[in-house]
Amino acid sequence: MSEKTSRPTPQEPPSIGTLLVDPERGDRVGEFRGVSGPYWSIRPVTGGTEWEADPATLRPPGQAERLRAETARANARSRGELL
Repeated sequence: MSEKTSRPTPQEPPSIGTLLVDPERGDRVGEFRGVSGPYWSIRPVTGGTEWEADPATLRPPGQAERLRAETARANARSRGELL
């Protein structure tokens, strides 16, 4: 009998703007921006350069992480750093 090799199925990308935590970048929180080959493009919530992340390592933010990210985004907007 042959043994089947199981491969993880690709994760379905979330909606653009969904907050995600990247543990490979020190639990940095960013917004999903799109798919780039096998990686997902993530942008800092306060704007700036996007980075590519392995979707298998990303996770949704906890309540405190989400609140911090949303507060940082609101503060950046109030300073005119975001449109």
